[in-house]
Amino acid sequence: MITSEEIKRRLWDGATELRGSMDASRYKDYMLGLMFYKFLSDKTLETFKSTAGLGQIPETDLVDEYTKARADYGVELDKMIQDVLGYYVIPEHLYQTWMKDINTGDFEVQKVTDALNNFERTISVTGDSDDFKGLFSSSTLDLTDTALGSNLNERSKNIKALILLFADLNMVALQKGDVLGDAYEYLIGQFAMESGKKAGEFYTPRQVSEVMAQIAAKTSNMKSIYDPTVGSGSLLLTVKKHLGKDVQKDLQYYGQEKNTATYNLTRMNLLLHGIRPEKMTIKNGDTLSQDWPEDPEQPNEGILFDAVVMNPPYSAKNWNKAGLKVSDPRFEVAGVLPPDSKGDFAFLLHGLFHLGQNGTMAIVLPHGVLFRGGAEGEIRQRLLDKNQIDTIIGLPSNLFTNTGIPVVVMILKKNRELTAPVLLIDASNSFIKIGKQNVLQEKDIAKIVDAYVSRDEIPGYSHLATREEIIENDYNMNIPRYIEAFNKDIAQDVDAHLFGGIPKKNIDDLQVLQASVSDLLSASMKELRPNYVELTKPIAELMNEILSDKRILNKSEQIKTKVTEYIASYWDILRHIDKGTNLAMLMENMLLEIKNMLAAFDYIDIYDGYQIIAEIWKRSLTHDTELIAASNFYTVGRTREPNMVTKGSGNNKREEQDGWIGAIVPNDIIAKRLYSVELVEIENKKLRIAEMESELTELIEAAKVEDSDEYNALYDVLKKNDDGEAQDSFENKAIKAELKNRTKGTYEYDLLKKVDKLITDKSSLNKAVKVEEKELKEKVEERILVLTDDEINSLVYEKWFGTTIDFMNDLVTKPLKEELNTLEMLHNRYSQTLSAIELEIKTLEKTFERLLSELVVE
Repeated sequence: MITSEEIKRRLWDGATELRGSMDASRYKDYMLGLMFYKFLSDKTLETFKSTAGLGQIPETDLVDEYTKARADYGVELDKMIQDVLGYYVIPEHLYQTWMKDINTGDFEVQKVTDALNNFERTISVTGDSDDFKGLFSSSTLDLTDTALGSNLNERSKNIKALILLFADLNMVALQKGDVLGDAYEYLIGQFAMESGKKAGEFYTPRQVSEVMAQIAAKTSNMKSIYDPTVGSGSLLLTVKKHLGKDVQKDLQYYGQEKNTATYNLTRMNLLLHGIRPEKMTIKNGDTLSQDWPEDPEQPNEGILFDAVVMNPPYSAKNWNKAGLKVSDPRFEVAGVLPPDSKGDFAFLLHGLFHLGQNGTMAIVLPHGVLFRGGAEGEIRQRLLDKNQIDTIIGLPSNLFTNTGIPVVVMILKKNRELTAPVLLIDASNSFIKIGKQNVLQEKDIAKIVDAYVSRDEIPGYSHLATREEIIENDYNMNIPRYIEAFNKDIAQDVDAHLFGGIPKKNIDDLQVLQASVSDLLSASMKELRPNYVELTKPIAELMNEILSDKRILNKSEQIKTKVTEYIASYWDILRHIDKGTNLAMLMENMLLEIKNMLAAFDYIDIYDGYQIIAEIWKRSLTHDTELIAASNFYTVGRTREPNMVTKGSGNNKREEQDGWIGAIVPNDIIAKRLYSVELVEIENKKLRIAEMESELTELIEAAKVEDSDEYNALYDVLKKNDDGEAQDSFENKAIKAELKNRTKGTYEYDLLKKVDKLITDKSSLNKAVKVEEKELKEKVEERILVLTDDEINSLVYEKWFGTTIDFMNDLVTKPLKEELNTLEMLHNRYSQTLSAIELEIKTLEKTFERLLSELVVE
């Protein structure tokens, strides 16, 4: 059994190992192109097998049968397969034939080139033909490129290695479970991360796609979707993922891409995701130079779509090379052409022109479109006057691999009431940092989408800007004009610094404490003077009182009960999933339900709870549910897999098996729960080893102190470097020799003997630990195969949900602790008054004067 995560990891590891110094943005064309050709070959064989009525048959035998059948039926068989698929791959050009040639030593790069070139001639001359034409053009897959190797032998070696990377993958089977499409999309994303600035040509980061897609997917009755700068098609596919199966079945996909290699990648990506050729219309062309798609029945009127999504090039220079005029139907609504130096509004207006009356448009743009003047200011004003800008979402900077600038997602609609306010969302501070990139977490995406749907005003996060406000701001939509950044800093109070005490207004601002335990808070302080108080007990004591208060404990117990019920219901569902289970929908339901459940509690961050469940899926459930769906819970629980580890480096890097690991039951949990006695014994030995190492370190340090007893006894037996300097370890041979020269019973002899025993005992314990760890490892590996159902239940439950209740309970105490920390900060800030500081200064001055008078000048 192999999961989609394992396939992704294996393919990417293979890609990085084989790529060498070749640019990632270029290498992707070869890797993804050949991966797609394997899919076409597998589809051809699968169609032949079905047509010929062959049952289960080894792939090599299937290729032989196909070869014989084509020799007998020729064009007739080609036509039969072509009618089903829209193309066919002849036996001598199959991917499987390349693999056979590699194994027999008959492989030639020219055979691959011939196969790719021949594919064009196998496409049926129908409405679908454009979807396959030019996929393997020499401009995209040039197998003579020296980047693949400086000579034919090197190129042959690298291409063979790439072909073998997909050798054991059944692309047809993988496509049925969306595994193939997910792996393809994952590889595109990984190549984007490696491609730097070139990534912008073909990829929108997943978290940005998710925000746009989830909003666009709210469009009712969606029958068509269009991406005018389609790249690799990731935006279209992300929207697809959030639509129901019935909607997906009838959805028409449109896209246009200027870069030919990326255009080919788009078509491959959509086809691999199971989108039928008749459902996709992708064009290789310049979106702005000439309008597309046009309605053939109404010239000069564009086709309208239910959803438009796009991530165009930012502030594209010289976009108007075709010399377009404002009379172009796409720009008439604006009354002015966007500046030639910045094409942001040109792309926006193109997309808006093609948006249906009841549709939704989502576009990623740089912040400048919100406030820049000139022609852009006029366009922005015209759009706002028509009230077609629905929502503006400010995202963090550094989300993209190709630029660090902050961006906005702008949502546009044509059917808004003229009085409807514009929603602004400031999500610029909602991210975590991973490496050099800022990343939106699942909870951040959920919060943005929820704010969009509810259209609630949240202080410091979202605001509904009225027409009057927008006019007052001269149509400047820069988000900080409408949403004041939430300032966590508490203003300094001069009176409190002068005379002491915490301002009462700061105590009143502790909303969670005031709402939950106001009596305990009041009882812990006294009035120092009007409007100022001081604490009468340490914060640690107050915190203990509050966290052990029955009201807080009762709230924690309620959360615990609800979460326990929630886990129990999904525990049953997760154990009984099968091939028919929609895993994506299951995950979505779990996330939605935890959010709704936590919403019933005051002063709980529901999005932190949402993230807890999202992390469980990311860490365990995505992998485990795939395996369970393909088999069943208890069978997979007793299944083990090779534990593959990477050894060596550079050209010597290789994968080797290091024992076995449970398919879904972690070895470390088996050891902890079923072999606790052995673990304790090993741990005790390790603690004793650590103590011995500490003793030896102390003796080494003492031995370096000249004229000390330890120096006289031990310095000579320390290891020395070439310059004769003492090192941080003892020389075993020197200790043995020195013991023979020392008199028994003397201090020096006893100290040497102690060192010798510590070293000997430590070595013995180390050996014992290695033996016991190896024995325990083997016991655990064997135990996987014979785990009982009850053991599997217990161990997997701990893996999935072992810490969930504790984490959810922390949601109750977290805001209380944060406010108590604020209270402690305020106490410390104002604990030293100015008068106290002045008194201390006077005391120090007097002490200084006294000491000065006592000085005797000789």
